[in-house]
Amino acid sequence: MRRHAIVSMCLALVLPVMLPATGCSRVQETGRKRIMLISSSQEQALGAQAFQEVLAEEKVSDDPKATAIVDRVGRGIADAADQPDFHWEFKLLESPEANAFCLPGGKIAVYTGILPLAANEAGLAVVVGHEVAHAVARHGGERLSQQMSVDILEQLLAVGLRDSSPMIRQGALQAFGVGTTVGVMLPYSRRHEMEADQIGLLYTARAGYDPREAIPFWERMAAAARTRPPEFLSTHPGVERRIEQLREMMPEALKAYEAAPQQHGLGESW
Repeated sequence: MRRHAIVSMCLALVLPVMLPATGCSRVQETGRKRIMLISSSQEQALGAQAFQEVLAEEKVSDDPKATAIVDRVGRGIADAADQPDFHWEFKLLESPEANAFCLPGGKIAVYTGILPLAANEAGLAVVVGHEVAHAVARHGGERLSQQMSVDILEQLLAVGLRDSSPMIRQGALQAFGVGTTVGVMLPYSRRHEMEADQIGLLYTARAGYDPREAIPFWERMAAAARTRPPEFLSTHPGVERRIEQLREMMPEALKAYEAAPQQHGLGESW
């Protein structure tokens, strides 16, 4: 039997027995409908466990200036996202990879390798805003709902990550865009990526950072990809299409930027 047929059959079986966590909901900012088989609290619990596993494997940066910038930008995006049930954490991790992620519940990690490409606070806000958008839109939970078998889903909900088998842990981490190998980001769907761009650009603007910096940021990413594709870019939609969509979104983002309580422009550069 083909994999997609197996997944469809599993979802059909699990729907009747998971009604409290199941249903057709909508993404807050875009109105897109999605099927969700896992509750927000369950997803956040898995995200918190996944974050602890990542921190146990990776080195947290001891650079006070860069850490303060990540914290400042992260808190600005968190305020813009307005998720009172999230328990925000911001970590700068030492790694040459151009990478970042946000796990459900607001667990944010930025890799030092992406800082040169971000170039300034506004560029970093674009990165963090995009990753926070994945968490707020519950893309990880949606991926779990779409892709995991009944057995994997039941084990995740029953025992969480730490007491699960390596296969179970890897499946959950992949659903949230984080691999079990240090610093590896696995691909969301193109729909999720473009939706995160849309929502993240609004978060950037609402946090008071110039959203127009999103285009130069992605141009820098494209230039870097000509030599050695950054991990952040290699599994994502084409930069040209991404920039085209960002240009289409810019008028709405600029309105949000003009309405922001404070306008930081590009912020601090490094």
